[in-house]
Amino acid sequence: MPLKHYSHWLPRLRLFFFVLSIVWASPYSLIGILVGGIGCLTGGRMQRKGCALEFHGGATNLFLKHICGEWVSAITFGHTILGQNPELLENSREHEWVHVRQYMRWGPLFGPAYVLSSIIVWCQGKRFYRDNHFEREAYGD
Repeated sequence: MPLKHYSHWLPRLRLFFFVLSIVWASPYSLIGILVGGIGCLTGGRMQRKGCALEFHGGATNLFLKHICGEWVSAITFGHTILGQNPELLENSREHEWVHVRQYMRWGPLFGPAYVLSSIIVWCQGKRFYRDNHFEREAYGD
């Protein structure tokens, strides 16, 4: 049969794979929702951008500064992005959205793959963060 007979299925197929990618990344998204939710309960804010939730303020800032490090302006967990404030979220959005797409591809394997990439480049005498494969992609290198 010609392809045109199946064209009505394409939007449904795209939606199916989109939903599947959200479920695939959901273990990490739940971490972001938990941290961001606590942030909202302690004075922080949340907004939706596309298929991601962005959190900032409140306990979210404490998490970023004390767990991730003072130098972290934002971090992505699945379909959630945690940021220090709206300005830093805006400035890092393009970079963090690359990570959202990486989570959509790698799902629960993203964390181990990210750590392994850092270990490999560190053992090669390179920078464990900036030379990480996933960060290089996010920075557009």
